[in-house]
Amino acid sequence: MYHVIICTAGREQYFGKIGDDRQIILSEIGEYTKQNLGQIGVHYPYVGIPLFAIMPDHIHLIIVIDGNDIQCNRRDAINRVSTGYIGGITGNKNPMVSPCLGTVIRGFKARITSYANRNQISFGWQPRFYDRIIRNVDELNATAQYIENNIAEWFLNKT
Repeated sequence: MYHVIICTAGREQYFGKIGDDRQIILSEIGEYTKQNLGQIGVHYPYVGIPLFAIMPDHIHLIIVIDGNDIQCNRRDAINRVSTGYIGGITGNKNPMVSPCLGTVIRGFKARITSYANRNQISFGWQPRFYDRIIRNVDELNATAQYIENNIAEWFLNKT
């Protein structure tokens, strides 16, 4: 399990804004991001996202990766087409489709960016992401509480 934070370029508030009721009001790209997070298992059957929070300029995720399910059909990340076999011409040696956190985040960010480009929406990501391994139940509970309280903290810090 990982706690992941992905930020927008320049910390621009592309995903929406926090309303007076301390709830996020998602923009079009924010709504699309929410849909994609809910469907991550379609693209990566070995991944689950039990909790996430979309903030105006970043996303918090708890990501669970099941390394045992590595024989599933994948997408050829370079050509973005279904290959029917693992890893395109490089087979299971292709680092673009290995069952790891970087592969999941790279694909997720690419889908959001592609949507923004197709719909002429101004949008960009910071080049990297923050991740921290969640090692036990106590860390999981603390991370979940932090994510769930993030909107309230945002509201308090911005007012």
